[in-house]
Amino acid sequence: MIYAAALSVSAAFAMADVAISPVPVSPDISVMQAGIICPPQTVGSTPAPDTIAGTTHLIDEEPPFVSNARVVPAVLGIGFGVKAQTPIAGGINQVTMVVTHPAMGNEAVESQSFLTRVNDVAPSLTFYQFDYSYELLPGAWTMTAMRDEEVLYQVDFEVVPPHLVPELAGVCGYLDLLS
Repeated sequence: MIYAAALSVSAAFAMADVAISPVPVSPDISVMQAGIICPPQTVGSTPAPDTIAGTTHLIDEEPPFVSNARVVPAVLGIGFGVKAQTPIAGGINQVTMVVTHPAMGNEAVESQSFLTRVNDVAPSLTFYQFDYSYELLPGAWTMTAMRDEEVLYQVDFEVVPPHLVPELAGVCGYLDLLS
């Protein structure tokens, strides 16, 4: 399920640490950070017709990243996403977030999109959280923020079976969901 902040308008694998990106994709992005979060309290939802669920959840308080890894365990409750900020006064509205992932659901959907924004005063968070078992799909996931046809940023994540990253699989306290 996709989340956006209401005030801002979810073998061996190497752990990729990504703090603040030294070179954002677009000059319109001044700060960018990616990582893993634990589930925040939701305060509502907004329509998102280009998603499987049909809505995105809204939050009042943005959770911190519990890890800056881009390797994400496929565990219910775990979220991953991007915090970004723009130098443009007033922020950037009408940003389309496109989330691509392995084929999901009965219709084998590989891409979902919704509108969000990027703030200018502080970084705003957009993330994807695993709320349903059909979402637990190992493989490449990409979050791309676009304004019109311009890519503002693009971040790749790798979702893996939980046993490959046990230190992250239990980070939100959902070890009982792993069996």
